[in-house]
Amino acid sequence: MRRRKVSLTRRHLLALAAISLLIFSAGCSDRDPAALEAARATVDPLVFDDDYAPDAYFQPFFQTNYTAASLDSVFAYGGFAPDGDRSLKFHIAPIGSALGPWTGGVITSSGSRDLADFNALTFYARANNPLLLDVAGFGNDNTGTSLYEAGRANIALTSEWAFIVIPIPAPSKLISERGLFTFAEAPQFPDGYDIWVDEIRFAKLDNIEDPRADMGYSRQKYFVGAKVTIGSTSTTKFAVNGEDISVSHSPYYFDFHSDDETVARVDGNDILLVGPGTATVTAKLDTVPAIGYAKLTVYEPPATVADPPSLPAGDVISMFSSVYNDVPVDTWWTEWSKSGPVQDFEVAGHITKMYTFSDGEHYAGIEFMNPTIDASEMTHLHLDIYAPEGTDFRVKLGSFPNGLTPADPHPETLELILNETSVPPFTYGEWVSLDIPLADFQIDPSKPGEWDWSEIGHIIIGTVLVGTSKTPLVLVDNVYWHK
Repeated sequence: MRRRKVSLTRRHLLALAAISLLIFSAGCSDRDPAALEAARATVDPLVFDDDYAPDAYFQPFFQTNYTAASLDSVFAYGGFAPDGDRSLKFHIAPIGSALGPWTGGVITSSGSRDLADFNALTFYARANNPLLLDVAGFGNDNTGTSLYEAGRANIALTSEWAFIVIPIPAPSKLISERGLFTFAEAPQFPDGYDIWVDEIRFAKLDNIEDPRADMGYSRQKYFVGAKVTIGSTSTTKFAVNGEDISVSHSPYYFDFHSDDETVARVDGNDILLVGPGTATVTAKLDTVPAIGYAKLTVYEPPATVADPPSLPAGDVISMFSSVYNDVPVDTWWTEWSKSGPVQDFEVAGHITKMYTFSDGEHYAGIEFMNPTIDASEMTHLHLDIYAPEGTDFRVKLGSFPNGLTPADPHPETLELILNETSVPPFTYGEWVSLDIPLADFQIDPSKPGEWDWSEIGHIIIGTVLVGTSKTPLVLVDNVYWHK
């Protein structure tokens, strides 16, 4: 039999305690306010049990099936509809459905929760097919600004309810969190199927032990003045009832340390690069040293900007320049890029784009699909590039004729390799003006579709990072097409 819910919840007890404190304080006017403990955000473990917690609600991710989540009265952990029991059901549409290529979203709270008292998110889950659930976790509030995302991947589910535990990497970080539960699943079967979750709550468990944190190993290069985040995702293994569970999480759960703060200085969640040289950054997860490090090499930026373009505006389609009116660009760094995230970087009061390529990460996608660019009357692609070191710079293009999207196979050019002997030449240590004839781009015969210069939607820039043939750091300015 399912346990009966008691009416006096922890939230009620906290409210009574708060009222008692107010009454006591009112009668003790000689008490020093500075000695009082700072007020905490709401401390409540409940996320979903028969219904959402009073302050919680579900938000689907962008471009997913927004009707996928519903309350289900057929299946619930430990009960059925006549008892008033409910679960949260996610319907996963068939592969290729017009409802979207995947299902996902978050349960967020309307106000902040203080989750520092808990060390895990727990819930029950089942599916009508045996499968591996892609992702479940917490720390994402669907704003795009979440700091403390964490989750488990490939969670085994069957038709029987399973108890799922997701350890919190560093509970002390979650003192003001709105992202209570994350769910993401891409279709795994030709027909649609359902996944149920129930009794989602945060908990303090005594069987989570032996955290082993890993920040990875990286070598990154930047200019003085940049602000960086070390890594994109880190992993910590926990022993839960003796079984290892891996949690992927934001690097913001770590506390970082720099061995040379005249080069790289820790500033909360970020690393400020304050001087030229080399520094090694390490990390701890609470008191546990993380495996790995980030070795940062920092260069002085150029003292001047690239020469401004002087072509007539009527002969130019500008994507990024202070001289012309720019056309829309969807993103200067696509999610499939193999580089550090692009940064707007100021040089002599002028904004440029900074790209870092390191440890096998070697290209970045620039996407402009809304609308695409009609370069059919243009003759050249222009980019101004500054690199403090390196031997080559590579560019290729993508075309999207007949309504193709970035997810579709589409025509591309071969990589155009620019170096000190190419025309135009690429060199390091100074701004170089790459005015590339479009006739130099050769169509890649291995890619499907017919090339269309009137439907350009991608520029891919990068380098190779093998041996001495590499350019790990570049500034980009004055990106435009012209005739």
